[in-house]
Amino acid sequence: MKQMKRAVSTSLNENVAYLRERLGVGKSFDVIHLDVAYAGREMAFFMIDGFVKDDILHYIMQFFAILNEDMLQANPLEKLLKTYIPYVELEKTDDLNRVVDGVLAGPTALIVDGLDYAILIDARTYPVRGPQEPDMERVVRGARDGFVETIVFNTALTRRRVRDRTLRMEYMQVGRRSKTDICVCYIEDIANPEIVKSVKEAICKIDTDGLPMGEKTLEEFISGRHWNPYPVVRYTERPDTAAAHLYEGHVLVIVDGSPSVLIMPATFWHHLQHAEEYRNKPIVGAYLRLVRFFAVWASLFLLPLWYLFMTEPERLPAPLSFIGKASTGELPLFAQLMIIELGIDMLRMAAIHTPSSLATALGLVAALMIGGVAVEVGIFSNEVILYFSIATIGTFATPSYEMGLANRLVRIGLLIATALFSVYGYVIGIMLWLVMLARMKSFTVPYLWPFIPFSYRAMRDVLIRSPMPLKNRRPTVLHPRDPDR
Repeated sequence: MKQMKRAVSTSLNENVAYLRERLGVGKSFDVIHLDVAYAGREMAFFMIDGFVKDDILHYIMQFFAILNEDMLQANPLEKLLKTYIPYVELEKTDDLNRVVDGVLAGPTALIVDGLDYAILIDARTYPVRGPQEPDMERVVRGARDGFVETIVFNTALTRRRVRDRTLRMEYMQVGRRSKTDICVCYIEDIANPEIVKSVKEAICKIDTDGLPMGEKTLEEFISGRHWNPYPVVRYTERPDTAAAHLYEGHVLVIVDGSPSVLIMPATFWHHLQHAEEYRNKPIVGAYLRLVRFFAVWASLFLLPLWYLFMTEPERLPAPLSFIGKASTGELPLFAQLMIIELGIDMLRMAAIHTPSSLATALGLVAALMIGGVAVEVGIFSNEVILYFSIATIGTFATPSYEMGLANRLVRIGLLIATALFSVYGYVIGIMLWLVMLARMKSFTVPYLWPFIPFSYRAMRDVLIRSPMPLKNRRPTVLHPRDPDR
């Protein structure tokens, strides 16, 4: 619910009393209220310890100390803003609720007796780590910087690579209580205004008290299809990847407190691209992309197909007859596959929660337990370990973590359908999967474009990493203002 405006009073005591109550001065140790007197006027500072830059505030107070009473007699507000507060980011407001929100966000509030405006001095700093290469988007050669948890740092990393005069960084806030800062970023001369408008409208419609999980909570509000595992936005922690999508006509959403930037709209194929392909020669990049596609398809279809051939060996082509020579083990084949699916997920979660110093020990235990003892006692057959390892490698080769998890759920669904309905379950399951993806859209963009609807030139660029000098057109599905590069 939107707060009612509380006008700033000319009485310092009234303003101070209201701010002390709303900010919880005395209840929260990190909320600081400082009474001062300069140039014959009573003043008050309100700030959050840990957000304020001590040296900047100390310098401002030193400057105030040399003012005499005559200097603030005529037009004191204008003189403070334009002359006597030597800082860049200043703002005036006549709403005390705006002052409260501002102080909680980091700026320092200055209240002056006799003025019906408050001054917000944006001299804030946040605890922040330095930009470093993201763990999930590493490259052999290329930039080693990555987005961090501070929105201003992330916008600066983006502007460093996109110096276009029409690059727009529009500020928004989401959350009645959290007041989370959000930046919608796009190149005005390139991006489709309709896409920009739909993104901002989707953000404005969010009605919640906060974004506890940052960009992930935001994505769930704006993407819809809550039970569909496939992501309709792309995440990236690399500024160069974000800049490349800006030049194509995409829109970025940067959320304060999150090192991942949302790229929208995003198709199925965007989640299968990686910066490493563009850090090598075109022919090498094309080869790496084809290998990645093969790995992704193997992670989806190989295991259910192998199960089908094992349960119905008469369907196995003669040249592939060696595939059918599998020992069944003590457990039914379907049970083996489901146990190992769940076991790998348990190991993945254990690896996330295991301290790095114990990660090697966890790997040894997993290898001995699953690769050795489980086969010897007959829980798993060697062939189950082999083919599931191939599928797991394909999952890890998927550049998008969210896409890899979604494909894993689809693989389990295909496996169950194949076990229940044999070849009909396998084929119909794949058809239903394709229909589901074909019906999806990401901000009016078909999720499977350029495969459905088909576009030869765009599909060629998806399958083969084209040389950059030949990529002289932006994606037509985005309807960019400037289609030529």
